[in-house]
Amino acid sequence: MDMKKRSFKKLITLSLTLAMLTGVAGCGKQQSLNAETNPDTPVSDVQFPLKEKAELSFITSAPATSTQDPNERTIFKRMEKQTNVHIDWTCFVSDQFSDKKNLALAQFGNLPDGLFNAGMSDYDLLRYAKQGIIIPVENLIDKYMPNLQAVFEKYPEYRTMCTAPDGHIYSFPWIEQLGSGKEAIQAIGDIPYINKKWLDYLGLDVPTTTDELEQVLIAFRDHADELEKEFDIEGGVIPMSFIINNGDQDPAILMNGFGEGYGDTGDHFAVTDEGKVIYTPTQEGYKEGIEWLHKLVTEDLIDPEAFTQEWSTYVAKGKNHRYGLCFTWDIANIDNNTDYVMLPALTGPDGVRNITRQNNSETSGFDRGRCVLTSSCRDTALAAAWIDQMYAPIQSPQNNWGTYGEKDSFNIFEMSTNADGGQMLKHMDLGDQSPVEVREAQSVNGPLAVLNEYYDVYVTEPADAKWRLDNMHEAYLKDMNSKYVYPNVFMSIDDTNKVSQYDTDIKKYAEQKKADWILNGGIDKEWDSYLKKLDKYGLQDYLKIKQKYFDSYQKSLESTSEGK
Repeated sequence: MDMKKRSFKKLITLSLTLAMLTGVAGCGKQQSLNAETNPDTPVSDVQFPLKEKAELSFITSAPATSTQDPNERTIFKRMEKQTNVHIDWTCFVSDQFSDKKNLALAQFGNLPDGLFNAGMSDYDLLRYAKQGIIIPVENLIDKYMPNLQAVFEKYPEYRTMCTAPDGHIYSFPWIEQLGSGKEAIQAIGDIPYINKKWLDYLGLDVPTTTDELEQVLIAFRDHADELEKEFDIEGGVIPMSFIINNGDQDPAILMNGFGEGYGDTGDHFAVTDEGKVIYTPTQEGYKEGIEWLHKLVTEDLIDPEAFTQEWSTYVAKGKNHRYGLCFTWDIANIDNNTDYVMLPALTGPDGVRNITRQNNSETSGFDRGRCVLTSSCRDTALAAAWIDQMYAPIQSPQNNWGTYGEKDSFNIFEMSTNADGGQMLKHMDLGDQSPVEVREAQSVNGPLAVLNEYYDVYVTEPADAKWRLDNMHEAYLKDMNSKYVYPNVFMSIDDTNKVSQYDTDIKKYAEQKKADWILNGGIDKEWDSYLKKLDKYGLQDYLKIKQKYFDSYQKSLESTSEGK
């Protein structure tokens, strides 16, 4: 280990007070750009395996339940053998990573070559680039990263999404496709799961309208004693539960049958078919949907704890089989997928039936700020070429989920062959094992790309994801009527700051009133003053910013299509 890396590791272990003081002192300074952003290193010099051993240094994170030494992981052991590049890791526990990362980046002149699991927001990327702490990488991608370049050529929207407003690319992305467009697995997060076992016992059909759902919930309530006795339910029947304003656990999807049919989304924005960005909590349909949910509260159909409970409480009640209807990404996280079915899109009182897709879902799973190189990177050509190995079609699925052939361990994959006889990673049957725990023990995450065309060629689909995707398509695809979702845009640092402030004020207020109105009522009386207060907080300017970037994104897609 050279002196520079020893110095870096020692500095990381200094007191937090000293590190914070150093960070404050350096925040206003612009780093000198030492790393080469367009090196003249021949591509042949970074062909793997290297003739002579080389070394790079990276910061990363790992779950507390897994090894904190990345070089103990089979994936990185194999990667070192394949490339002849040793990685000197500084690893932080995942739940402490954000703070530790920021402190580490405050150590000017003692930075690692890069951050593998960088976890950087758009604001982080722009401010660290402005300070000269991280470097632009677009030239490195074009020259030394054929695997990532192939992804960008196949899906040019990803290059667009990675490009900052100043024209530079500052990071290497994480991409996970499972379907695309309306068929993407991310299209719907807050899926409502209804207890089919209870329906069958009571002789009821799966409801298809809001009125029918209300009657089913009433039946669950009125026949609670019978259900508890028949199915040995401890704690009592709960007709419907959720966690308000909690992403996939929120009941917003039920409001899509009211008014205009936009319902609500996780970030509360939607786009009309005319390309106009709207704020869902200001629409008439939202108001009507809230009034209906409040009616369910007055009829004792909603869990009183739905407005205060945390995830652990929500799950505990689910594991005791108490729910008639609940909301989550995957019902297996709450109860089991044998007793429940996905509740289809409900037709509202005026005949409206629609499913509003999640924003950012058009391009599937995407994390812009997954991996970065710092201005202290000693060999950017080598670093880029090494990172590009993570984008190899047979490598990305392993980094994302886990690997094969690891002795004395439960493996995610076995190495198999596809229809053409090529290598293919086949998902193992995990049995009673927790997919999350097994994946955390083997996966390394970081920059990668798992594309739709890889399935059944390089890797099989995960069983849990395939189950969700197939059922989601059957239940919802025909009712996804909206043309657009809001895309994953890259805003300027000034607009990012504005949006952050607007989110603090506007989103907080809208979500507070949403919970209050569902629980206590009063939306009709307070509606006009509520709209005025949102405007006072800056909603109209917020919408203008969102509209500007939506329009710009659409134009960039059009120009890309014309260039093909």
